Amino acid sequence: MSRSPHPSRRRVLAALAASAAVAPFGALAQGISKRPVRIIVPFTPAAGPDIVARLLAPRLQARWDQPFFVENKPGASGTIGTEVVVKSPPDGHTIMVGPASIVTAPHLYPKISYDVVKDLSAVTNVGSTSLALVVHKSVQAATVREFIAWVKSQPGKLNYGSPGNGTHHHFCMELLKLQAGLDIVHVPYKGSAPAENDLIAGVIPTMFLPVHVALPKIKAGQIKVLGESLKERHPLFPDIPSLHEQGVTGYDVDLWIGVWAPPGMPADLLAKYNSEIRAIVALPEMREQLASQGLVPNTGTPEQFAKLVKDDFEKWGKVIRDAKIRAD
Repeated sequence: MSRSPHPSRRRVLAALAASAAVAPFGALAQGISKRPVRIIVPFTPAAGPDIVARLLAPRLQARWDQPFFVENKPGASGTIGTEVVVKSPPDGHTIMVGPASIVTAPHLYPKISYDVVKDLSAVTNVGSTSLALVVHKSVQAATVREFIAWVKSQPGKLNYGSPGNGTHHHFCMELLKLQAGLDIVHVPYKGSAPAENDLIAGVIPTMFLPVHVALPKIKAGQIKVLGESLKERHPLFPDIPSLHEQGVTGYDVDLWIGVWAPPGMPADLLAKYNSEIRAIVALPEMREQLASQGLVPNTGTPEQFAKLVKDDFEKWGKVIRDAKIRAD
């Protein structure tokens, strides 16, 4: 009796081993590969991106039955950790959670080895927040229009603070200076805490602060808020009017946090990460935890996030050039 040819057991096992060796993250997403996945955060622990990464990691791990761990790689305004991701294989075992400043750093450090627009795979943004224009409680301005008039009445004589050159706190005021024609002098501090302390003490009269950071100080009567940076009012802080609606037309600064992968990640892997992270961000408990950081859930397709990255890269590049901002 004739028999249909069957491959030997040895040949079948060899073929399976070969396919597993070359299988990319499509296999991982289905639970075949169990190698750990690292989430690179190019900033220090307890910073906003680190908090978001540590919210995502256990949920990704639970959904995929796959180890996920956060690895902090701080330094040089996020460029050290970003370069690690750029040089990692696009096999799904490395992703990065970072803030909007990822796209500004290349303008301040032009010798870095990567192109932030072309050399990273944009996965999705996660959340949006804004910065508040705040002043010392003694400043006689209650609106952005009054603030602009106050600064213009004393050209070059007033100072504003920031946690340092190249921070979004710095960029926000420089953008306002360019749009409103202001002459106010930047005082860079070494971190947020000393700048905030000097603002409360009246050593500096004004600065931009993340809204959720400023709010307790506003409620305590230590500082006053004049406006916030998103074009539309922040959904978590609807009582604070935007700079745009107060006459600084088109002013719009989103202090977003997003997720990237190494360059060249296959489309199916990118789509898998995108759909899983967006599903996690939509969870009620995740939304609540993001809100505690002043973040409103805001996700999109890889293409939408890539456009946001490109638009912000070009926008801040122009501000940095026009304001002649240099890194420390």
